[in-house]
Amino acid sequence: MTLLFVSVAVLLLILAVFFGFQRYFQASGKDKLFAIRDAANGIFTRAEDDGRFKRLPAFFTDYQRDYPELDSLERDYPAIREEVLRILDIKDRITDTEALVGGYTAGGIHAAKWKSFLLKSGGYVEENCALMPRTAAAIRRIPGVQTAFFSILDPEQYIKPHWGYWKGFLRYHLGVVVPNDNANGECWLRVNADPDDNAHQDRARVEQGEKYYWKNGKGVIFDDTFLHDAANGSKEIRVVLWLDLRRRMPWHLSLLNRALLALAQLDPTIRNIRKNAVVRS
Repeated sequence: MTLLFVSVAVLLLILAVFFGFQRYFQASGKDKLFAIRDAANGIFTRAEDDGRFKRLPAFFTDYQRDYPELDSLERDYPAIREEVLRILDIKDRITDTEALVGGYTAGGIHAAKWKSFLLKSGGYVEENCALMPRTAAAIRRIPGVQTAFFSILDPEQYIKPHWGYWKGFLRYHLGVVVPNDNANGECWLRVNADPDDNAHQDRARVEQGEKYYWKNGKGVIFDDTFLHDAANGSKEIRVVLWLDLRRRMPWHLSLLNRALLALAQLDPTIRNIRKNAVVRS
């Protein structure tokens, strides 16, 4: 526990020096979170570049050894799908993704007709979990889950190229409702994992990325801090279960990662995300 607090204290000191003490301590809570995020992502990225933990390819499908609990989740796919189909009956009461987390991402990616049925963001949204008990129980068995929700993308929608916000996560997608099991290749995720392309911060380079086509009951892991976009080109709703998993790192970086994720939960805006996500009857 002492090492955890030391890690946070050291990072905060670095931030205060880098940004200037007065500027840092007068910043809003949101600006502080962004500053901490950027500094930590820089540390994690340098560690990845130095080979201290594995850099992922665009898509990681052979993840059962590292995350064996996901195999159990995927065996529960029929029950998860059944609960999702019931939830879609009250889709109009589910929060739009832009209203839920739009202030914490950039690039206008939430302009798509896109809803998020949130089960966990640091803490669980118990009201929503009660509506999907078997899914919630399956997720609770998986260690290291920071975020869990169903990404519900309307027909003929496109999510613009963007970069994710936290290098300490790996993102897992499980196809739950994929129209026609993607026989026509209309529902896809595209990731450009090339370090040089990402360093240029040019969204147009997403065109050089690789595409993954979701399948019902099948999972994939990727690093969402790489440039990526996504689409549902079909005429039906597409639903994916989305988990953010704490990344496997050397012990000292893992301590820092856990400490900063715990620190983020103290921000009232993060707590409000859970509050805003509750599906009311």
